[in-house]
Amino acid sequence: MFEDTRPVTRSRTAFSMLGLIYHSIVRDIRKDSSNALVGLLMNMMQTIVFVAAFYFMFSVLGLKGSAIRGDFLLYIMSGIFLFLTHTKAMTAVFRSEGPSSAMMKHAPMNTIIAITAAALSSLYIQVLSMAAVLFVYHVAITPVYIDKPIGAFGALLLAWFSGVAVGVIFLSLKPWLPGFTQIASSIYARANMIASGKMFVANSLPSTMLPLFDWNPLFHSIDQSRGFVFINYNPHYSSISYPVTVSVVLIMIGMMLEFYTRKNASISWEAAR
Repeated sequence: MFEDTRPVTRSRTAFSMLGLIYHSIVRDIRKDSSNALVGLLMNMMQTIVFVAAFYFMFSVLGLKGSAIRGDFLLYIMSGIFLFLTHTKAMTAVFRSEGPSSAMMKHAPMNTIIAITAAALSSLYIQVLSMAAVLFVYHVAITPVYIDKPIGAFGALLLAWFSGVAVGVIFLSLKPWLPGFTQIASSIYARANMIASGKMFVANSLPSTMLPLFDWNPLFHSIDQSRGFVFINYNPHYSSISYPVTVSVVLIMIGMMLEFYTRKNASISWEAAR
C-alpha cells in the first residue's frame, strides 16, 4: 500500500544489469577457489605445464624445424593460449546456471546474465594468466616481441568468442540431453587438442589434409594469431571472417534454443542433474 515506486528508465535498467553481471562474475571466479590469487596461480601452472609438455614433445619428435622461424616458445604459447581460452570459455558457459537453477528464482537474475558472467569470468582469468606468463618469460628468459599485438589480442578474443558460441549450443541442449551434452563437450574439447592446429600452421599442411582442420573456427583463430605474432608468417589458408560468421550463427541458434528451453523449464531438471 505504502510502496515506494520509482520510474524505471533504460539507463537505470542497464546499470542494474551491469551491476548484476559484475557480481555474477565475482561469484563465478570464486566458485573454484575462494582465494583469487590461488585460482590465478593454478591457471598459470596449467598453462605452463601445457607449454612444457608441448616443448618436450616437439624436441623429442624433432619437429622444431616445422615451426615458424622465430621464438620457438612463443610459437608454442601462441597456440596454447588460444586453445585454453577457447576450451575454458566453452566449459564455463556449458557449466553456467540453467533455467531451472535456484539462482533463477531471484527476480533480476536470468540465464543471459549467467552466460555473460561465465564467459567474461573465464576471459578475465585467461587474460591475467597469459599476461603473467608472458611477463615472467619476458623478464626471466628472453624479451618477447609481438609484431602486431592488437591483432594478436583480437585473435585471442575471437578464440574466446567461438568458445562461448559452442558453449551456448551445449548449454541450450543440456536440459534435454544431459548425458549426451556432457560426453559431446568432453569429446569436442579433446578433439581440439589436434583439430585446433596449435602444433602446426596451415601453410605447412598439404591440400589433402587441410579440409580436416579448416572446419574448426579455433584453427582459423590460431593460424591468424601467428600471422599477427610473427613478422615472417603470412597465413594464406585461414581467415578471420570464417570464425566470426560461424560464432555468430552458433550464438543465434543457441540463444533461440535457450529461449525455448527457458519457457519450458521444469524444477525436476535441476533435481535430476
